[in-house]
Amino acid sequence: MSPLVLYFIALAIFLYLCFLNLRTSHRLPPGPKPWPLVGNLPHLGPKPHHSMAALAQKYGPLMHLRMGLVDVVVAASASVAAQFLKAHDANFSSRPPNSGAKYVAYNYQDLVFAPYGPRWRMLRKISSVHLFSGKALDDFRHVRQEEVAALTRALARASPTEAVNLGQLLNVCTTNTIGRVMLGRRVVGDGSGGRDQKAVDFQSMVRELMVLSGVFNISDFVPALEWLDLQGVAAKMKKLHRRFDAFLTEIVEDHKINGFNGAEMHNMLSTLISLKEEGDSDGLKPTDTEIKALLLNMFTAGTDTSASTVEWAIAELIRHPRVLAKVQQELDSVIGRERLVTESDLAQLTYLQAIVKETFRLHPATPLSLPRIAANSCEINGYHIPKNSTLLVNIWAIARDPTIWADPLKFKPERFLAGGENAGVDVKGNDFELITFGAGRRICAGISMALRMVHLLVGTLVHAFEWDLADGLKPADLNMEEAYGLTLQRSQPLTVHPNPRLSSDAYGA
Repeated sequence: MSPLVLYFIALAIFLYLCFLNLRTSHRLPPGPKPWPLVGNLPHLGPKPHHSMAALAQKYGPLMHLRMGLVDVVVAASASVAAQFLKAHDANFSSRPPNSGAKYVAYNYQDLVFAPYGPRWRMLRKISSVHLFSGKALDDFRHVRQEEVAALTRALARASPTEAVNLGQLLNVCTTNTIGRVMLGRRVVGDGSGGRDQKAVDFQSMVRELMVLSGVFNISDFVPALEWLDLQGVAAKMKKLHRRFDAFLTEIVEDHKINGFNGAEMHNMLSTLISLKEEGDSDGLKPTDTEIKALLLNMFTAGTDTSASTVEWAIAELIRHPRVLAKVQQELDSVIGRERLVTESDLAQLTYLQAIVKETFRLHPATPLSLPRIAANSCEINGYHIPKNSTLLVNIWAIARDPTIWADPLKFKPERFLAGGENAGVDVKGNDFELITFGAGRRICAGISMALRMVHLLVGTLVHAFEWDLADGLKPADLNMEEAYGLTLQRSQPLTVHPNPRLSSDAYGA
């Protein structure tokens, strides 16, 4: 290494030692002894949610880690999570600095990573009123049902001899659903579910973003080393941002020129462009950059997470034929075999709802919560939480806590039914045993849309098809390993043969 590089590394070590000496004698939560400079980063391993869960078994549900120069506190129980996300929610309402927000999410100008304040509230209000309100969701119900029906037709036409990559088709479906809501038109493919190259490219971009965003980047925790980009994360993020920005810029500029030409009359982008000119009721106007950043949020958080959850659900049902037969019986009883599921049917499908909850529990879309930062120091369970600490909630570990969940590793939807040990537990942010979408001020803005889409997709797929695994694989041998990223993906895609089980008229033309 050059003398200049050695100098900066030595400087970073010196600053780190000074930081340690300046620390107060406040009683921090317990945790493993950190390494010099990098702290506890080496303890995380390839699946940090697993590693942190194992560490919590030794150090307790409130744990302190030191990541480089950054204090990190990890909540690994429902009661501790409630302390942070309910009792102290206001103190933990912003995000810490991170390379993903800086290099990909338009330098913190999006809804997910924007600092808590007027601009974030404006973006949240726009989303809540124009995209995720009950009226807006009802207005776009036909879009979700039409795109799910298009997916169903594509699966019904699949060759019996050629297995399909279910996750890829689900991603096309969710992307085109978001596209029609946000832009008034499909974004990838023609809705037939084919292997459209644009769809493949978009899916690869989203997956790469989720993987990169899940990396514990040393530069985020030792800022003096940022310029070295030791893991190459910043370079990859900058390159990925250029691809996303070109994609989104083309969409926005085309919409400005062509307006509603060929598009459905009501869509989010037209509303955003109108608000940019006129402002909202408080006079705040989204900028062009904020509009693209919001589109980026919707196309990433609203597509891959839902598609992945449905893929996990179908995999679990294939592995549990008794559960699959029971939910198909419920669907046949309520709907029959002459038509597809509609959103108005979902309220009557209690066993389907339990299956979706159990999937959210075992396979949360985000196993570790998006990080929050302490605006001020505070005390949790008798421990000092320093100002500027990063908070991580281990959603995956909480949902497998044996003190809350009987047989926590088993896929058992009955636990959520009336009379079950966890009846009444929901995912909407009030029951901290199951906070798949987070809780408090920073709860996922799109929770209502996600719940409708996931229930509709799972219900339709299990009602409309029987499922065989590719290559004669037996359900008991299906690989259920996780691939860690910001979202919890399957390490191997689910490849299946869908066999129609409804009247041919149900699938449409």
